[in-house]
Amino acid sequence: METLDILDVTLIEPRFKHPQIFDKFDSLAPTEGFIIHNDHDPKPLYYQLLGERGNIFSWDYLENGPVCWKVRIQKLGEEAHQETIGEIVVKDYRKAQVFKKLGIDFCCGGKKTVEEVCKTKGLNPDQVKAELESVNMMASQNGNNFDNWQIDFLADYIVNTHHEYVKTNVPFITELANKVALVHGTQHPELIEVAETFNQLGRDLSLHVLKEENIVFPFIKGLMGKTDDAPVSSEIFDSIRTPTQMMEVEHEQAGEDMASIRALTKDYKLPLDACTSYTILFKKLQEFENDLFNHVHLENNILFPKAIALEKEQVKP
Repeated sequence: METLDILDVTLIEPRFKHPQIFDKFDSLAPTEGFIIHNDHDPKPLYYQLLGERGNIFSWDYLENGPVCWKVRIQKLGEEAHQETIGEIVVKDYRKAQVFKKLGIDFCCGGKKTVEEVCKTKGLNPDQVKAELESVNMMASQNGNNFDNWQIDFLADYIVNTHHEYVKTNVPFITELANKVALVHGTQHPELIEVAETFNQLGRDLSLHVLKEENIVFPFIKGLMGKTDDAPVSSEIFDSIRTPTQMMEVEHEQAGEDMASIRALTKDYKLPLDACTSYTILFKKLQEFENDLFNHVHLENNILFPKAIALEKEQVKP
């Protein structure tokens, strides 16, 4: 059995942690790897490594807290690169429905390959690929080709469509979830946890969209020379990678919260004693989850990668 080097990042001064990890990764030959040992979840490192090096590595948790985290990072061979779920959906948005039906996250989990997700969920990758291939046989449908949009226009679309949806629906669903938990929580105690989870999710997302509108999106527009009266975000961050990585971490947390709610409600299955408010709550939660999937997909898989590519092109000598 191969013995991998262990890099204990708890012993490294904070400002040197990521540079040393990147140096270690860059020194690897294809198929070689190492293990990082940390005292907290190093998921932000995953997004930074993905943003700056691309989808050329595997990331496997060997130990996942709560005291110690160990992750095996392995550099892939050139021939091992596979299309990610996000890339698949960007090319043909109809395939998002296949992933949604199978319970595969194409937004927060869009950086993973079909094989990686199937392994985690116990799905047959050949069957998943067959369903995706069947979409190719369908007649092409007219729709928005977001991948062809200018990134400033796409950012405005996200604000006016998905951010507005969050701002409008978070207060309503929060109030409804609290009411239903109060009335039905004794018979269905999972509703109390649903309400608590959505309360936190609503607060987090409300702050999240403000950060995007006031910091991240103006920075992106600044890359195109279209800042209008927006603050000069480049004075806050050296690179667009930094805020987008932060946003992707927050996206993942939102996705995990909605997955928790789906599990608590057994895929939004209503009990026999569900009243009208109970029924509306489950319908709104499912609608909210669908909007969140589309919202995060547009950012993680299209807007952010395009902004990073544009910035990289601008700094070429």
